[in-house]
Amino acid sequence: MRFDVRLWLTRWLLVGLSCCLLAGCSLGVPAGKVLRVATEPAFPPFEFQDKGRELKGFSIDLMRAIAIAANFQVDFQSLPFDGIIPALQAKTIDAAISSITITQERANTVAFSRPYFKAGLAIAIRADNSEITDFSSLKNKKIAVQIGTTGAEKAKTVVGAQIRSFDSTPLALQELHNGNVDAVINDAPVTIYAINTGNLEGIKIVKQLLTEEFYGIATAKKSPYLSLINQGLSKVLQNGTYQQIYQKWFKSPAPELPLTAPHIQQNNLTITNSWDVIWQSFPTLLMGVLVTLQLAFLSIIFGLVSGSLIGIVHLSSIAPIRWLARAYVDFFRGTPLLVQIFMIYFGLPAVFQEMGFTLNFNRLVAGVIALSLNSAAYIAEIVRAGIQSIEVGQTEAAQSLGLNPVQTMRYVIFPQAFRRMIPPLGNEFITMLKDTSLVAVIGLEELFRKGQLIVAGNYRAFEVYTAVAIIYLCLTLIASQGFSYLETWMNPIKSKNSKAKNEGFK
Repeated sequence: MRFDVRLWLTRWLLVGLSCCLLAGCSLGVPAGKVLRVATEPAFPPFEFQDKGRELKGFSIDLMRAIAIAANFQVDFQSLPFDGIIPALQAKTIDAAISSITITQERANTVAFSRPYFKAGLAIAIRADNSEITDFSSLKNKKIAVQIGTTGAEKAKTVVGAQIRSFDSTPLALQELHNGNVDAVINDAPVTIYAINTGNLEGIKIVKQLLTEEFYGIATAKKSPYLSLINQGLSKVLQNGTYQQIYQKWFKSPAPELPLTAPHIQQNNLTITNSWDVIWQSFPTLLMGVLVTLQLAFLSIIFGLVSGSLIGIVHLSSIAPIRWLARAYVDFFRGTPLLVQIFMIYFGLPAVFQEMGFTLNFNRLVAGVIALSLNSAAYIAEIVRAGIQSIEVGQTEAAQSLGLNPVQTMRYVIFPQAFRRMIPPLGNEFITMLKDTSLVAVIGLEELFRKGQLIVAGNYRAFEVYTAVAIIYLCLTLIASQGFSYLETWMNPIKSKNSKAKNEGFK
């Protein structure tokens, strides 16, 4: 009898273990798996951060509901929109939910879930604009878009349009609010939400959707998580959770969603050779180089002039003037250049409009002003240190010859100090050359921005940014050699030795 009981227990134990193993294998992904899900939290009401820095929005609530339904966990990671698909390709993230419109170009690069939202593009204009009534009236107008979006692609089809691309939708709408562009092409729900809840008075929507689009959750090609996400999304759509989330954010019934996006085929992309991608990118990147050099040269010239004056004033015996110079240097050295660019281009026009004045900055002018002001603070310290490095005896000798303080500074002190300033000034110019990439945030298409626009179209981030890095390296090496030559030429001893060496060689 005892033997039979043991046999019975053993048999059922084996059956139970077999069922558990079969259940685990059938899922393909371990239960409770943590998926790294990327999102750009600058797209309300879909993805944004509240005052407590917590992620909120329709997409966030939906992804959490999908995770519960499919028995996995979510680790949200913030990424810029144009960096999401490259991150999926590199598999540094597992999935992305960031209001990504399902297009054929993207479907060739990544794999999409079934559609989870029906949307469309709309045109936003200023309330006092009566010229733009439909898409055809955008001809020859200035249009702001978010980089890498279907709105940016749609804007390219407008004849004669001047397109300005920004890193996020709020920046594009702020550009419209400041009066720097005529229209914004963007997703209709996001634009309406921004107008209704943001501080964007005087903006309206042209009552016509340009397209019918569907958002999908993106994963890498052949991702093991795509079926899991689709499984959870289907459950959420069937059990009424989707309807509740949609009603919460949009105060209306949810529309019917298809199983697949219309006219989209999930094909594998034919991989182009990396060298071909780099070679094809160079002509466009070289156009950006011209803008980069223009920014760098103008900014360093204005910065050198104003920085020299501030550096000299910093040595003044008049305390209030000296304190003002010190305050200027501390402010522009102590705050990020990126913040200064935002303050000048977006902040100042908004402040002046509240005061009843109109102030619109040209993007190149705004970039030069920001870079020049920032550079002047560093150059001022270089000039101050260079002047103070000259021996006091030089000043005394000049005074004994009857030179006044201005003549002493002009003919005696500054020429000697300038030779000592050349190495740090060279470093500042090289830094300025690289810092011009920050001006991309206001839509100025310099070298780095050109690279971003190329990546937004072909999703070949590594190759394109390698080409950008090579060009920056060449520019900095040329600048470094130029300043080394200038340093040798202006140093009498080095110049004499170099000349004698060349003559001896001959």
